[in-house]
Amino acid sequence: MADNFKSGFIAIIGRPNVGKSTFMNQMIGQKIAIMSNKAQTTRNRIQGVLTTDDAQMVFIDTPGIHKPKHRLGDFMVKVAEDTLNEVDAVLFMINAQEGYGKGDQYILDRLQQVRRPVFLVINKIDLVHPDELLPLIDHYKDKYDFEAIIPVSALKGDNLVHLLGELKNYIPEGPQYYPEDHVTDHPERFIISELIREKVLEFTREEVPHSIAVVLENMEERPSYAVFIQATVVTERKTQKGIVIGKQGSMLKNIGKNARRDIETLLGSKVYLELWVKVRKDWRNKPSQLHELGFRSDEY
Repeated sequence: MADNFKSGFIAIIGRPNVGKSTFMNQMIGQKIAIMSNKAQTTRNRIQGVLTTDDAQMVFIDTPGIHKPKHRLGDFMVKVAEDTLNEVDAVLFMINAQEGYGKGDQYILDRLQQVRRPVFLVINKIDLVHPDELLPLIDHYKDKYDFEAIIPVSALKGDNLVHLLGELKNYIPEGPQYYPEDHVTDHPERFIISELIREKVLEFTREEVPHSIAVVLENMEERPSYAVFIQATVVTERKTQKGIVIGKQGSMLKNIGKNARRDIETLLGSKVYLELWVKVRKDWRNKPSQLHELGFRSDEY
């Protein structure tokens, strides 16, 4: 380990669907957070670990901060806001295409209580003309005293090296918390369930919103194939169950086929994936169900 080694924890916050998970995956170099064009896909804090010769940065991808509509939403916002008091730096990410909105002011108001360096990261600059960035930068300069304002494209990787260099100036000297080959604090089982959930969101589109969860029931190595996985997709209504299964099971088969590819890439081995679908009515508003499905908090 290099002399004067630095290590720090960095929170990524922002409105839903600004590209936080894409940014996280680009930084780490592999998929650990699910990506979807639907808002609020991240439900738990996901830590991604980036280790270089002289530093280790632990990025925390938080759920999008939004006005909650159910107890799961309360949980998601609480997770995001609690993170701000536990880190060395904060990245406030906005969408260059959408510009300033009410949701951003909600976050800016909460940042007034944060005693950590805050960087404004303007994401998706590949989707706008450069001339559109200057008015946006000027607008946010008047809203908060940011350490720096950095335009990036998380999808294409533009300007991320510069951002890393800036962050390194603000994180303290410290130990290497995780081994060099460690990329996340979440176990494989969690990531696998998230990869399956990503495919459900991707292929059912607007028909099944965020009222689905995925539970990994069984995961074991078997002689006939490398890894045998059984998972259950949980929905809130029978109609949603029908959509996820599809005509003669076609939708569920497609979800399973595509999820299996990502899981095989993650595990580096062949996978047999068996999916089931169950209905748990109104699970997002029931603390006992939230707890059972992995959303643990003192208050939802």
